[in-house]
Amino acid sequence: MWEDFKKFALKGNVLDLAVAVVIGAAFGKIVSSLVEDIIMPLVGILIGGFSVEDLTYSLNGVNVRYGAFAQSVIDFFIIAFSIFLVIRLFTKFKRKKDVPAEEEPEVLDKKEELLMEIRDLLSKEKTGL
Repeated sequence: MWEDFKKFALKGNVLDLAVAVVIGAAFGKIVSSLVEDIIMPLVGILIGGFSVEDLTYSLNGVNVRYGAFAQSVIDFFIIAFSIFLVIRLFTKFKRKKDVPAEEEPEVLDKKEELLMEIRDLLSKEKTGL
């Protein structure tokens, strides 16, 4: 069982996935900081110092912080859009790399053209027999 687990855990795909999760978590922290520390304060200034996160509703002495939930939803959409842009950028670069360069037409001199014609004529004679 241990050998099977080692084979599974050391496969390239599993290691790639582990690296992707770690990088994704770090990227998520960067984007979260961007949203919380830069974008939302600027949005707050634009809308007159209003903070969505501070919105509450008092129900029988219990404060329901629906503003914090709304802020989380806004953060999610900003983070999802940022990840979309990064993936789109990587995909664009990959497409450029995968597209083969157009092959230049092969330039033949007269001797090569004559040899190709002779070859074609000989192959026709062989198949005609």
